[in-house]
Order: sequence, then structure tokens, then C-alpha cells
Amino acid sequence: MLVMDNKELHNKDKKQESPESDWMFCPICGHNLPKVQKLKFCTKCGTNIEYIKENKRLPSSQNVNPYKSQISPRQYQPPLISYGPPKISDKELVDNKEHKLWGTFHSIGISLLAFLFMNIILGGFLAFVSFITLDIEIIYDLISNPYFISLISLFELIFIIVPVIYVKRYLENPSFKNNLILLGFTTRGYDRRNLIKEVLIGLSFAVIGVLLVTSVSILLELIIENIFNVDIIQDSSELTDVGLPIDIPSLIVFVIIMILVIGTSEEILFRGFMQKGLVRSLGNKWGIIITAFIFSMIHLIGILFLALESPIVFIVSFILTFLPYFAISLMLGFLFHWRNENLIAVVIMHGVYDAITIILAYLIYVAF
Repeated sequence: MLVMDNKELHNKDKKQESPESDWMFCPICGHNLPKVQKLKFCTKCGTNIEYIKENKRLPSSQNVNPYKSQISPRQYQPPLISYGPPKISDKELVDNKEHKLWGTFHSIGISLLAFLFMNIILGGFLAFVSFITLDIEIIYDLISNPYFISLISLFELIFIIVPVIYVKRYLENPSFKNNLILLGFTTRGYDRRNLIKEVLIGLSFAVIGVLLVTSVSILLELIIENIFNVDIIQDSSELTDVGLPIDIPSLIVFVIIMILVIGTSEEILFRGFMQKGLVRSLGNKWGIIITAFIFSMIHLIGILFLALESPIVFIVSFILTFLPYFAISLMLGFLFHWRNENLIAVVIMHGVYDAITIILAYLIYVAF
């Protein structure tokens, strides 16, 4: 009986040490272990259960489940998707010639859209004035009034608003200031000496532009008079009827508008936006030429109505007007390219050129 009792006690102790009775759950992950004799590893986390039993401590990294892969599965990372054009950082705003900007379609399309939008707003304003007055004579007097012409010239500020809104998609920090910097309208990187230099360059080119356009106009008049056997006479009364300054105060207002509004807004749109985009897509040569051509044609839309009255008058007027505009436009384009796409000298040249032209017209046809 004593022998039997010892045997039964030994079997009882052995049974208590079996996995079925002592290790129902994994001590590491808590997973419910299967009832399998001599189970060595946890079927979920791979912990060496046998080693923990024998040594009463966790196994080392070397004593792991040989059947469990130690390489963690590759985590899925969604691809980085970037919408829109590459962004330009603040440090790259001034020198961005290596960046791909707006292409040919947007360079021309957005510029023409700005011109169309400006004329729609202006037409709506004139229609509103006509609706209030209900007098065609008043409308005619307003259109021929130099102060009213100066007022509606402020609508050209739309030429700044449209490209500024569009280019923000190309910037990491699309603030109004950064948008203007991208378009070239900035003094960043220019000290006082360099600013004076740009101003002097702009003034010099304005004077050269006046001389160039005057020479081209005189030469064209001589050629046309010989070809068509006609005399070209400028009627001062017609010039004053289209809103030229009639006295010194109106002349001062015109000069201010030309320098601060007309020169600035048109250069931001045509050189800072259109030419900059066309140069990136078509190269310097064609970017400058196409911009100059479109700039000239936009200023000659009013002449197109002359074709309905007299084809000869239309042809003569077109030649006399287009070539001078095209010449000064090419000068502005080359100056913008030469000044590393900065608009300081270009804006000054355009505004001062327009101001000198108005002053000369006033002196020739009004004052004398």
C-alpha cells in the first residue's frame, strides 16, 4: 500500500506539472493555449513557455521561436500625392528660373481673361452711369473729360488682382507680398544704391523709348504719305475730345495715374505674368515677341472699328499705331529680361514713358 501510494503521488505531481493543468494561458500575451502536451511555444506571440517554466524568467532574444518569423511585416504606407504645381519656397521667390511655372495657355489665357474682366467691369460702370443720367450728352462729356478718364483708369488695377490671385498656387506661403515677389514686383535684395541704379535705368530707357517711338512714327508717316499719296494731319481738337489733359491740374493727375497705376498694373500682368510664363515654355526670344505682340494688339482694339468706315483709314491707322507700340513693347520685354525678371526699372520706364508722351501731347496740341 505504501508503494502504491508513492506511485500515485508521483503521477499526481507529474500531472500537475503538465501544460494542460498549469499553463492554460500565455504569461506574456494572455492567449488561450491549446491543450497540447509538451507545448513549447505560444501559438500567438511565440514566447518560449518551456524556458519560462524551467528558468522562471523570460527567455533571451536568442532563445526564440524558430518557426516564427522575426521580420515584422512591412507596414503599408499610402503614396504621397501632391496636387497642383511644385511649390516655391520663400528663399526661391526671387531666383525661380529653374522652376516650372504656368505654361503658354495660362500665360496668354489668364492675361486675356484679366483684360476681358476689366472691360466688363468698366462697361458695367459706364452702363450704370448711363442708367442714372439717361442723357447721351452727359455720357459724351464724361468720356471726353480728362478727370473722368483718370478715374476709370483705376480699373486697370484689375491687371494686378487677377495674376496675384492665380500665382498663389505656386507658393508654399501664398501671401499677397510673396505673390507680387513671384511676379517680379519687389525690392528684395536691393539696397539703396541698387534701387537708385534701377530707377536711373528706367528713366533712361523711358527717354530712349520716346525717341525711338517718335523716330518710328515720323518714318512711318513719310513712307505712308509716299505710298498712299496722302497727307497725314493730326487734328488737335480730336485729340482733346478723347480725354487728353486740358490744363495743368489735369496734366498732373494724368502723370500720376500713368506712373502709379498704368505702368505698374500693365507691367505686372504682361511682363511679370505673361512674359515670365511664355519664356519658361517657349524660350526668351518667343516669350518676348509674343508678349509684345499681344500687348500691342490689346491697345489697338479701338482702331478695329475704323475698318467698318474706311479700309484705307484702318490700314494707315493700324500701321501708324501698331509698330510704335510693338517697338516700345519689345524694349520693355528686353529690359525685363536684362534686369533678371525684376519689374522696378520696367515699371518706371513704362510709367515715365507714358507720362512724357502725355506731356508732349499737351505741349504740342493744347498749350501751343
